[in-house]
Amino acid sequence: MNSLFQTTAPQAPLAEQLRPKTLDEVVGQTHLLGENKPLRLAFQSGKLPSMILWGPPGVGKTTLARLIANTADAEFIAVSAVLSGIKDIRDAVERAELTLQQHGRKTILFVDEVHRFNKGQQDAFLPFVESGLITFIGATTENPSFEVNSALLSRAQVFVLNALSEDELALLLERARLLIAENIRFSDAVKEQITNYADGDARRLLNFVEGLFNAASSASIEKIDEAFLQTTMASKLRRFDKGGEAFYDQISALHKSVRGSNPDAALYWFLRMIDGGADPLYLGRRIVRMAIEDIGLADPRAQGMCLEACQIYERLGSPEGELALSNAVIYLAVAPKSNAAYNAYNQAKTFVANDKSHPVPLHLRNAPTKLMKSLDYGKDYRYAHNEPEAYATNVDYFPDEFYDKNTGKDRSPQFYMPTPRGLEGKITEKLAHLRELDKKAKK
Repeated sequence: MNSLFQTTAPQAPLAEQLRPKTLDEVVGQTHLLGENKPLRLAFQSGKLPSMILWGPPGVGKTTLARLIANTADAEFIAVSAVLSGIKDIRDAVERAELTLQQHGRKTILFVDEVHRFNKGQQDAFLPFVESGLITFIGATTENPSFEVNSALLSRAQVFVLNALSEDELALLLERARLLIAENIRFSDAVKEQITNYADGDARRLLNFVEGLFNAASSASIEKIDEAFLQTTMASKLRRFDKGGEAFYDQISALHKSVRGSNPDAALYWFLRMIDGGADPLYLGRRIVRMAIEDIGLADPRAQGMCLEACQIYERLGSPEGELALSNAVIYLAVAPKSNAAYNAYNQAKTFVANDKSHPVPLHLRNAPTKLMKSLDYGKDYRYAHNEPEAYATNVDYFPDEFYDKNTGKDRSPQFYMPTPRGLEGKITEKLAHLRELDKKAKK
């Protein structure tokens, strides 16, 4: 008879059961762990530097940190930047000092999600990394160039970990099956769907197949088919962090596909982001930016179409609004391209910021009072609509200092350089015609 107080040790999750015990058991990251590769050489030398492990979720950052500690025969202290603060850092340092004094062992301090620590918290590690008291290993899913302060980054070597390939995920899947569900079988099509679902994330794969195998065992199913898989599989969310590296990489891919006039790729990246949970109105804002920056006056309709697509989404929501936004993406991709207006804005902005303040020429000033008129405000101004072709030839519109009245030299800058594409081709012709009118009038 079982005692009321009898307890059994809880079984570790599958991901923990399959966690590699040696370097050779690690799946993936062959560019770092293969023969004569940098991280394997560091393991073999025993001279492990402080390091940052940068990569997407579920690719082995924590596993590698633990293996490093075992290889180096060092004390291993793990800290999560999500849950910890300065007090936890101090406690870890005190433990490291005690371990060194009592046992002569160094300490490896592993900081998960290190990018979540602020600058002050990251700076707290510096003196102990420099003194050699701790070997610092930070794990992050974010680009350390932006999220880790430069002082700490300069004292650590950055290793970039990659998402696992389908073949590597398939190997993990087979290991999991042999460990907990050896009698269960599935087709290659099912295997492909499972690895696609994992999307390069080993932890996600193992958490999913653990539930899948348990469900199959409970239902006395020995062969998993696609129908059973679909009833077990949750919604297929791609790897997508709304504020992280993958987010900005995909935004970049969308923008560059539009700029590169590839409507299919642009639509792909747009829908990848929608599928991953991006806010459609945020994407709408970026799409408007693309119209302004990359199409500009080559097709002024593009800006209006993008704004209308945003309004449609606000009015109708999904899926009609998303369809309107996708139409805008396709339109931008196939529209004539010009960044002439965008460049003109940036050049003029820089020019104004670096130039001194020049007074407005008298002939361009407004003269609503008799006093202003007596001071020659607005004198000799020529109203363009009263001129042939609604154009007043040889009128100076920049400040007087931009023109040398003695030599007739014009030093006024030219910011806008229209391209020959789309409507800007007509604009180029129009501006050339106006310059010709100026020349004829001077003669």
